[in-house]
Amino acid sequence: MNQPIIDSHFHIWRQEDLPWLKGPMVPRIFGPYDPIRRDYPIEEFLEDQSRSGIVKAVYVQTNWAKEDFEKEVAWVQETADRTGWPHAIVGYADMSVDDVRPQLDRLKTYPLLRGVRMQLHWHDNPDYRFAPSADQVLDPNVRRNVARLKDYGLSFDLQLFPGQMRDGGQLVGENPETDFILTHTGMLTGTDPQTVGTWEVGLAEFAQLPNVYAKLSGLGTFVHRNDPKLIDFIVTRAVDILGSDRLMFGSNFPIEKLWTDHLSLITAFRDAIGKFDAAQQADMFHDVAERVYKPV
Repeated sequence: MNQPIIDSHFHIWRQEDLPWLKGPMVPRIFGPYDPIRRDYPIEEFLEDQSRSGIVKAVYVQTNWAKEDFEKEVAWVQETADRTGWPHAIVGYADMSVDDVRPQLDRLKTYPLLRGVRMQLHWHDNPDYRFAPSADQVLDPNVRRNVARLKDYGLSFDLQLFPGQMRDGGQLVGENPETDFILTHTGMLTGTDPQTVGTWEVGLAEFAQLPNVYAKLSGLGTFVHRNDPKLIDFIVTRAVDILGSDRLMFGSNFPIEKLWTDHLSLITAFRDAIGKFDAAQQADMFHDVAERVYKPV
């Protein structure tokens, strides 16, 4: 019997709510995205994953206009109330403001909210940039606001590149009471020795911090395909460095739908994770996400 899966990272949206989907095409780490410049409702997600063994799913913010941070969570909460999906929400809060607490006070009224994400990734390649600078991770306002998350019991989805992991480790180390979840296993952009080496060193530094977890998600982002060999490599190295009890699967749908179907993606992950023992498989497919995000 296949291991039941919690999807720790997926999206739904209405095109009209997302400036990057209704306006001109903008650089994104996953490349051109014309096929998903449309609505992607929960009903389509449920159809996409109907044969994949997903039992629960965690919604992650999708970059609505900053001022609509509460509208986003309200819409997803309403979707869950109506359909039973998703089972937990990672919303957006602008951690660069002087004091994020008024935003968090509003978000915490929604029962499924478990954490927030503000993307901090910056890269030498301008097509991969999102943050205004590489060192926004250690911006004084960001540090001050991340430190406030513990008072709300919220986690922080940490999205950065390997070259930023040292700064990320400092941010995590300053906040031992807060869970940090590394998006897309730290976003490995290539398999050349230097890129892999930087990534492995960064993961090893995070491994020293007990409040860091990582998502086995978005692994097709930089190759624009479902690549079972690459998935196997990243899963294997992540288990070696972080351990299965710090890792959780995420589909990153519908981004990965740009180049694959859901069942093919799940099959590649089942093959990669299936070589580990039953307890490790349960960690990565279900138990870690259950523990960190507490989906209901």
